Amino acid sequence: MSEQFRHIYIEKRALDWPRTGQILRHFPGAEQILIDHYKDVFNRRRQDVGLQINHRSLILAVRQGEAVYPGAPVCQSFGRSHFYYASSVMNCPFNCEYCYLKGMYPSGNIVIFVNLEEIMEEVDRLLTEHPVYLCVSYDTDLLALEAVTGYVSAWADFAADRPGLSLEVRTKAALLSGWDHYRGRKDLIFAWTLSPETYIRQMEMGAASLTARLKSVRAAVEAGATVRLALDPMIFQPGWKKAYADLVDRIFTDLSPGQIMDVSIGSFRVSADYLKRLRRNQPLAASVQFPFVTEGGYCHYPAPLLEEMESFLREKLLAYVEDKQIFSWEEGLTQARPIDGSHTGE
Repeated sequence: MSEQFRHIYIEKRALDWPRTGQILRHFPGAEQILIDHYKDVFNRRRQDVGLQINHRSLILAVRQGEAVYPGAPVCQSFGRSHFYYASSVMNCPFNCEYCYLKGMYPSGNIVIFVNLEEIMEEVDRLLTEHPVYLCVSYDTDLLALEAVTGYVSAWADFAADRPGLSLEVRTKAALLSGWDHYRGRKDLIFAWTLSPETYIRQMEMGAASLTARLKSVRAAVEAGATVRLALDPMIFQPGWKKAYADLVDRIFTDLSPGQIMDVSIGSFRVSADYLKRLRRNQPLAASVQFPFVTEGGYCHYPAPLLEEMESFLREKLLAYVEDKQIFSWEEGLTQARPIDGSHTGE
C-alpha cells in the first residue's frame, strides 16, 4: 500500500485535521499537492478510470454536507427497518471487474475523508430517531485500508456505547491479527464476500485469494468476532454451477457452520446508468457485457436464469446451514430507484 500512491492531493482545509498527518506518514515518498476541493481532481472530465486504477492517486479531503444515506434498494437490509451506509472513503483499493463503483464514480482515485468524527455525528442524529443498521464499508473496502486509516477500529469504538447501532464491515481482504479487539461484538458484523477461486483470479484483481480470505475468516471467528459470508454477486459464466458448488463445499471444509452468523446470496445486479459506464470502460469484460434485462432502473439476469442461480446456491447452502440463516435480495426491482450519484460530497 505504501508504494501505491505516487501523488497525494490534499485539500487545504484538511491540513487542520489530525488524521491527515497520520495518513501521510504512511507514504513518505509520495508527492503532496495542495488543492482547494477534492472534486477539482476527482470529478475532472474525460478521466480514464481503467488507467487510473493501475496508477492511483490518493486524495485527502473534508466531507461537507450529507455523508450517511439510506441503503440502495438492490442491497440487502437483512430485515432491518433502518438500513443506512456511511461514506467515509470513496473508491476501493481492489479492481473487481464487475464493481459498480467503476460505473458510479468518474475517477479511479481514492478519497479519504479525514473528518470522520463529523460523519459519526450524523449517525448520532439518526439514533435519536430510531435504531440504525449501518454499512461502513459500502463505497470502499475499509478493512483493506485499515493499516492506513484505522477507520474500522474507530467505527467499532464509536458503536461500543451506542445500543441502537449495528455495523457491517464488508470486505474481500485478508487480515490475520487484531481480531481480539472485536471479541463478542454482536453489534459489529464482518461480512466477507467470497467468490470461486477462478472468478477471483479473473475478475477480482488485487483482492485476497479465497484461501487467504478463509484464513482471515477463521482468525476472526476463533477470536470471537461476528462473521457473515456474502456469496454476492453471483456471476454467470460457463461452468458456474460447478464453480459455486465447489465454493460452498470449500467454505465448509475450512469453517464450521456454527461459526457463521448467516449467509447472503444474490445474483449480479446494477443500476442501468452505472452499467452503461461499466461497459464503456470495460468493453472486453464478459461479466458486464451480458444481455441483462432492465426493470425499475436496474439491470439483472433474466428471471429464469436469476431464479436458477439463486435457487441452486440456496440448495447447496442448505446442506450446511439452516434456511433462516440464508438471506437473499427479495425486494421487487420494479420498486427500486437507481442511485443518482449525488452522494459524492459538496
